[in-house]
Amino acid sequence: MIRINIKTQDLEFQGKTYLISTAKNGVGDALGSFCTPSGYFRVVEKIGAGLEVGAVLVGREPTGEIYSQNLAKKYPDRDWILTRILWLDGVDTHNQNTKIRYIYIHGTPEATVLGEVGSKGCIRMGNTDMIELFNQVEVGELVLIQ
Repeated sequence: MIRINIKTQDLEFQGKTYLISTAKNGVGDALGSFCTPSGYFRVVEKIGAGLEVGAVLVGREPTGEIYSQNLAKKYPDRDWILTRILWLDGVDTHNQNTKIRYIYIHGTPEATVLGEVGSKGCIRMGNTDMIELFNQVEVGELVLIQ
């Protein structure tokens, strides 16, 4: 099971702990809230196997771009989803809208501060950590966000 602790901004899996960043808006399950949902989830899709570190994904599809400062300047308002995606869906009654909210565990630019809130609802991880986690997790893996 993947365990995500919102208070300490970390993710634990198989005895290893990774720094993350959850929603700047806090915890919540409402559509359009830009909050990180809580409770139990399952990984329902793994997206991005084999992509380069820093590969940009938009709408869950690789764009062919690799994140860079120049790209960030060109698209200053883009919510950067990089390298890999673990797409979550809620198991609990209150969070069953998670998949349609597009809540993921995903890679993020190196400049992103981890260990502090800051996302728009997703769980952001460093790209090399994201690849490591992605390679160990199977579709159906249970996730607890608390």
